[in-house]
Amino acid sequence: MSRIGKKPVDLAKGVTASVSGQTIEVKGPKGTRSFTAGDNVSITVEGNEVKVTPRGLSKIARQQWGMSRSMIENLVTGVTTGFKKEMEIQGVGYRAAMQGNILKLSLGFSHEVNFEVPKGITVTTPKPTEITVEGIDQQEVGQVAANIRDWKRPEPYKGKGIRYKGEFVFRKEGKKK
Repeated sequence: MSRIGKKPVDLAKGVTASVSGQTIEVKGPKGTRSFTAGDNVSITVEGNEVKVTPRGLSKIARQQWGMSRSMIENLVTGVTTGFKKEMEIQGVGYRAAMQGNILKLSLGFSHEVNFEVPKGITVTTPKPTEITVEGIDQQEVGQVAANIRDWKRPEPYKGKGIRYKGEFVFRKEGKKK
């Protein structure tokens, strides 16, 4: 039995959910998101909560039960509070700035890196060495943050590069004479 799947998903104030077939659509103050569940689970909206139940006791039904419930909870979280990834830039002369829909990164290359921000995602730079990625889709926020980080991952000798806030970078000892 899935411990996660057993819990109903509570709908916050101002959030509505509607089910048509295997697709659930959640509307909230930040926007609208939808998720299509597999055929092995059934989704019902009862009052102010959404319940997911498996159809049968097969292994696939039990796997999709907890996963579907987690996906629905992420939809509700996304349309109410949204998701956020904070990143730091470390290194002499490394900085970031927003110009319209383009994130301009100076990362020690001979040129500036221009990163175009996709629709539905908000990128801000509160300081020249900080980047904040926000949106209602958890997967898309994480993917955009990972794409930005890929331009200059933190290296192990001096720790220079783009890292997530609070991330530990293992440091190596340099050459000895």
